[in-house]
Order: sequence, then C-alpha cells, then structure tokens
Amino acid sequence: MGQPTPATDDGWWRSAVIYQVYVRSFADGDGDGTGDLAGVRTRLPYLAELGVDALWFNPWYRSPMKDGGYDVADYRAVDPAFGTLAEAEKLIAEARELGIRTIVDIVPNHVSDQHPWFRAALAGGPERELFHIRPGRGEHGELPPNDWQSEFGGPAWTRLPDGDWYLHLFAPEQPDLNWAHPAVRQEHEDILRFWFERGVAGVRIDSAALLAKDPALPDFTEGHDPHPYVDRDELHDVYRAWRAVADEYGAVFVGEVWLPDTERFARYLRPDELHTAFNFSFMTCPWDARRLRTSIDDTLAEHAPVGAPATWVLCNHDVTRTVTRYGRADTGFDFATKAFGTPTDLELGTRRARAAALLSFALPGAVYVYQGEELGLPEADIPLDRIEDPMHARSGGTDPGRDGCRVPLPWAAGEPHAGFGGEPWLPQPDGWAAYAADRQAEDPGSMLRLYREAIRLRPEFGDGPLTWLPAPDGVLAFARADALCVVNLSDTPVGLPAHSAPLLASGLLDPAGRLPGDTAVWLRA
Repeated sequence: MGQPTPATDDGWWRSAVIYQVYVRSFADGDGDGTGDLAGVRTRLPYLAELGVDALWFNPWYRSPMKDGGYDVADYRAVDPAFGTLAEAEKLIAEARELGIRTIVDIVPNHVSDQHPWFRAALAGGPERELFHIRPGRGEHGELPPNDWQSEFGGPAWTRLPDGDWYLHLFAPEQPDLNWAHPAVRQEHEDILRFWFERGVAGVRIDSAALLAKDPALPDFTEGHDPHPYVDRDELHDVYRAWRAVADEYGAVFVGEVWLPDTERFARYLRPDELHTAFNFSFMTCPWDARRLRTSIDDTLAEHAPVGAPATWVLCNHDVTRTVTRYGRADTGFDFATKAFGTPTDLELGTRRARAAALLSFALPGAVYVYQGEELGLPEADIPLDRIEDPMHARSGGTDPGRDGCRVPLPWAAGEPHAGFGGEPWLPQPDGWAAYAADRQAEDPGSMLRLYREAIRLRPEFGDGPLTWLPAPDGVLAFARADALCVVNLSDTPVGLPAHSAPLLASGLLDPAGRLPGDTAVWLRA
C-alpha cells in the first residue's frame, strides 16, 4: 500500500491541468480489447510529456458495467477487466514519481444492483433501510410510489418480486442509496480514507447534488420547492464531513454540480466543503463571443465570494466531442443530443477547437482535458448494434447515447487498431489512425503539439485576475500578468493589440499580420 498523501495543501489544484482518463478506452495493455491499468502505465511518459498535473480516472471499481462502471459493486476492488488493486497502487505511485497526481471517481448517489448491500436488501435483510424501498400506490401497489422520472428516461422506480419498489434516478441496475442512514455516510467516509491511504490526491464526486431526498418522496406535480432530490440543504452536512476527512490527507474534491442558481452553486465551494466544481456553462456555450464572455464573467463572479478557483472544460465522457460540436451551426446546446446545431464541418470544428483550447488554457483556474481532445478526435458514429450506453435504450433510441466520445484512442498509425491493443470494445471509425498520437507527435502543426506547447507556456499568464481589453465585436481579448490572449470568433481578420512578442497561435496569421476568424493567439505584453 502506498503512503498517505501528506496533510499539507500547496494549492496545486487551483491552477492545475487535469487529464481525464476513461480507462476502458485509453490503452489496452493485455490485448483483450478493453483499456486497462497496464495500458495506462505504459502511456505515463506520454502524459508526462503532455505536461499534465493530475489524472482523473473514471470509475475503475468492480462493476457489472451496466453504465460504464458508474454502477459500482465494490469500491475497494479494481474490476478484473482493468487489473488489480495492487496495479492501481503501482499506477498511483509511478504517476506521482513523474509529478502527476491521481484523482479517483466516487459515485455516492447509487450503487450497482450487484452490490452486497442491495443483494442483502433483496433477501429481506436490514440493508433495505440503506435504499429507498417503498410500497407502491394503487389498489394492489401496482403503481410507483411517486411520479419521479429517471435521468436516463422512463420511471425512476422498479418493482421488486415482493411487490415493493426501489428508487433509481439513473438505470434500474443503479439503486439509489438512502443518505439519511448513518451507515451510508460512514461507509463513504471509510471509502475516502481507503483511497487516500493509497496515495490518491483527490476525488471527483459524481452527481454531487443528488444524494439527499425529501423523506416524504412527494410527486413533482405537488410542487417541488425545495426540489425533492436536487440540491437539498441537508446535503452540505455530508460534504462538511467529507472535507474533514480530506483535510487529514491534504486531498481535494471536485464536484459534478449542475445548478442554474449561481448562489446555490457557490455554497458547495465554501471553505469547509468542496474545493472545486465543474463549470458546465462554459462547456455548453456555443461558439459566440458575447455568450462566452458572459459565461466567463459569470463563472468568475460566482466563485469569487467563496475564494474558490474556477474550472474550465471543453468536453468529457458524457458530451459530444468539441471538434464535432464546434463544427455545427451555432444554434445552442441540445442536452438530448449533446451537440450544437446540425451538419458537421470537421475542418471548421477543428479550427475552432484549437482556438477554444488556447482560450481555456489562458483563463484563471484549473483546466480539465478529456482524453483524445489533445488529438482533435471527432465524435464517432457507432453502429446501432454496438451501442452500449443505457441512455440509448432507455430513451427508446431517441438519445444517441455517449459512446461516440468513448471510442478507444489511436496511438500508432501503422499498428492494428491504431495501436490501442486488441480489437476495441467499441469500433474505431475508418481513418481513425490519421489521428494517432505518434503521427501527431512528429507534426509541428498538429493538435497534440498545440496542446503540449499551450500547457508548457500556460505559466506565462501567472496566477492573477483577468482584465478584459477593448476588442471589436466577435473578439475576446484579455490580459493576465504579462500575457495577452486574443480569440477571434468573427469572420473578419482583426489586428493584434500592442505586444512585445508572440507566444503561441492556434493558426497562421494572415499576410498582413492579422488574426483570422476562428483563431486564437497568445502574446507577451
């Protein structure tokens, strides 16, 4: 077992570049077509050369994989498809030797229906109290206890053989835990300690605002203020207790908190709760200068009262890839299809994605990079008979699901399966090898080389605040420390502000030295 992280906090997380690893699709070390920890270990030099400060791993725990590992059967074991606990400990230690910290994913809202607690609950044990199991309504209990709907579509209740119903805000294979029960709280605090003692530097909290439920389980039609299961006040006591555990180890939290109310959102970032939370308004904003500036200003403003750093992310394992989104008409974000607009122009999308990368890296706070974004991967079309994401089936096929952004990475252009390993669990599209990391490493104009250079030069922006500069319509320009960032989202080339030297550009300037549309540049003041 690795040594606990020292109980000190150097604030590394306030401006870190954190790389998201979806293990199943990152690299296959044993040739079975599924990414694993052995594959990640072989690619640690690549990640070190990229320059990231930490790795956030999607769940690697033992799981039936009914929802990509977010249906956890055992939080203290690594799923055999990915490796072993001993290998996870080696990975954490080897990454730390390269200066890379590890963040693991904790899924507190629910467990797998194969978790020992739920299996005992089905057998009639006292573990029933650890879940939301209720009699149905109707003359014979044939109706669900209330009208709540699953986030994946359909009712949020499934009937048990004994006639009672259990709550699952996601898939039926993911029964919700009862966070009013002290055993649930104690178990999760013990799980945090288990991983912190193995050298983990932080935890990402899945669906962080959904844990607490109104004990009356009221219908939505009866009104829901406060909401019966989103952002309930009693949830903050849970995170205060978690923070006390994290502080013992110098560990940090990042919460998945989707809330439209900025004041309510900021409450999760108070000094005795979570360190950071994901910024979804920026990720879901279309390629529009005015709306992006508003998102940036609002994000910085909502974090300022609690002194928490913002986070910036362009994509993750739940959202259509940036190149594809930005290559579509700017008609706004559609949460059903997780995309913007209609047909995709990959050349346009790539140009905008390059500029967006420089924009996000120049902003104050931490940046998250989803695996493959540094390769400029587009969203992949998955044949219907190969889709595994339960969102597709639960929606009756109307939601395309999230598998298109989870296709295994291309590492080597000249190798079978683009160097991923065995035949991938999700099919790689034709031409996937053109995005291979080895090919891009040799190309000075590639997306990979742009990301490496941006991460290397990012310290030029220092730790200070952002100051907006005068700019034409459709252009974002700001200064931080001794560096400037200019992003032209318009169709017209624009002149550059006064500066002493160029640092990095997402594309070539025009012959007159102006910044073309859909292009960004960093300048030394």
